Amino acid sequence: MIEREILTEDRNRAVRRSRRWMAVLSAIPLFGMVAAFGIAPGTQVETVPQRSVVEELDLLLVTEERESMLAFWQEEVIQKGDTVGSLLSRLGVDNADTLAFLQSVRGSAALRRLVPGKTVKAQVSEDGRLLAFRYLDGSNEEFAVERADEGFSVRTAAPPLEQRIVLKAGIIESSLFGATDAAGIPDAIAIQMAEIFASEIDFHRDLRKGDRFIVVYEEELYDGAPIRSGRILAAEFVNDGKTYQAIYFATPEGNGYYTPEGKSLKKAFLRSPLPFSRITSGFTQARFHPILKTWRAHRGVDYGAPIGTPVRATGSGRVAFAGTQGGYGNIVILQHAGGYSTAYAHLSGFARGIRPGVRVEQGQTIGYVGMTGWATGPHLHYEFRVNGVQQDPLRVVMPEAPPIGARHRAAFKAAAADLTAQMDLMRSVMLARAD
Repeated sequence: MIEREILTEDRNRAVRRSRRWMAVLSAIPLFGMVAAFGIAPGTQVETVPQRSVVEELDLLLVTEERESMLAFWQEEVIQKGDTVGSLLSRLGVDNADTLAFLQSVRGSAALRRLVPGKTVKAQVSEDGRLLAFRYLDGSNEEFAVERADEGFSVRTAAPPLEQRIVLKAGIIESSLFGATDAAGIPDAIAIQMAEIFASEIDFHRDLRKGDRFIVVYEEELYDGAPIRSGRILAAEFVNDGKTYQAIYFATPEGNGYYTPEGKSLKKAFLRSPLPFSRITSGFTQARFHPILKTWRAHRGVDYGAPIGTPVRATGSGRVAFAGTQGGYGNIVILQHAGGYSTAYAHLSGFARGIRPGVRVEQGQTIGYVGMTGWATGPHLHYEFRVNGVQQDPLRVVMPEAPPIGARHRAAFKAAAADLTAQMDLMRSVMLARAD
């Protein structure tokens, strides 16, 4: 029997304190009623009648059988040398269920390739029974196991993913990757950002300490954890005091990045054939040649990089020459529209399919850094030619791609306004923190 009586205000306070302790019993189903009272100012509480109310309530007891069915999801990070058995042991699965599980998933390719650093999840009852198991393998396929009437059922399928938009910012201290790592931005996003602004900024030569950036990008999550980054939707980079902005926009005719005013960021040529490298020798009228031991003009730019580093075409065009040419060693020469051509020398080899007459696209790999021909160390010699005459690729004004067309301008302005507003907000936060 449970006795409940209407209490005075002083006793109500004591009861409320005691009810806090009942929160720990929230896992046990209880049935009852809670009454709330409000007393108006000036009410004579002494005149309030009191009566005792006695009720008989049935309490559901937690039996041993019900307690064994209480199950919780648990996670374990895969360590180097882990096996499925060792993971299940750490998750608290009993030996009998571990054996049954291993027999059910025998031959599964996903569990033969456990990836250190990834997470497995299991629903395990308090008595060690395995009820469910989840693992997102190295190819981002979900391996799911459910307890069935007899043993376990196994399925592999594309995982249910959640999409979200991420807004982050950072400040350059030493390098782009150092800044993006500090801001928790994936390397894939850092590479995209470098490619977006590649026609404006040389990310090895032009970066300055204190440069800052803002980036808005897509991200996919699995069970609340990021697993894959998508496309950059908008970005801002302040380099040496000059601000560059990019907005992604797609039309039926294509897609690309534009300034908030609709001007295309894509130039006909990239500034550099290597996204991250150092210039070892610039475009000069005269320099002392390390092999010929004479003073000669250097009509190109040399980029130091390890042998085998991919070399990309700075502009779209056709292969005019791919082979060996005197002191250039292995060289690819591309012919572009408008009387422009580019040359890539001292290569260790050519990319698959690179031969005269083949069309290549801007950013496509055409060869690999080497030290063939007259070279004292691994590097790429790059030349930018206008009507056959070498020009300094770091100074020449590059032709631009067409802007947003008139029929898409209204839609673009609406999209750009929303994205620039997000970047404005992040910039305000950064400046406030700096103050």
